[in-house]
Amino acid sequence: MAEAFTRLALLSPHGVEAGQTDRLAQALERACAAADIAAVLLRLAPGDERGLTSLVKRLAPPAQEHGAAVLVAAQGFTGDLVSVAARGGADGVHVEKAAESGLRDLRGRLRDGRILGAGGFLNSKHEAMAAGETGADYLMFGGLYPDGTAPDPELVRERAAWWAEIFETPCIAVATQASEIDDLAATGAEFVGLESGIWLDDAAAVGDAQALLRKAAGPA
Repeated sequence: MAEAFTRLALLSPHGVEAGQTDRLAQALERACAAADIAAVLLRLAPGDERGLTSLVKRLAPPAQEHGAAVLVAAQGFTGDLVSVAARGGADGVHVEKAAESGLRDLRGRLRDGRILGAGGFLNSKHEAMAAGETGADYLMFGGLYPDGTAPDPELVRERAAWWAEIFETPCIAVATQASEIDDLAATGAEFVGLESGIWLDDAAAVGDAQALLRKAAGPA
């Protein structure tokens, strides 16, 4: 599944609610038009299934129309995330710190080629390996925590490099600041994720990030 060069993924802010959808949809349209975006991770605030489905229906098309896969996450949501993704027209789901049994259950329920992504494994190589054996389509290393704090960028880089060197399952290495993109591109990760602070108000930053990834790949 490796590409000729590392591709980009966009992460929404945490806890997206109905009042934020217009701004986020417009930002996604601009960002996905500015570069080759492989995937968008929508991190929604927990709510009822109907409300979350409506959010996905509003936010998925601006990304999908440019060829990006849309993944849905909703930390703290106790309902059926697979149903939300399917009914909302998303391409899959993303979960954080999920148990191996939970990942296997999700893998079995995701139909029609829908994607399963998993994160939250920075501090445990063992848990990352166990998640990779469940049939997850990718693992994600890094990304802002819900309280807005950032993980150690060197640990993100180290984990992504370790994973990319050994395992076939793709990984996303997440940059919380633009200055981290170069180092993450050098890890061999299939995808570099951009936190919303990088791209939400500056679509040109996405094009700049893609240029860095192409430069890191070297001559074709």
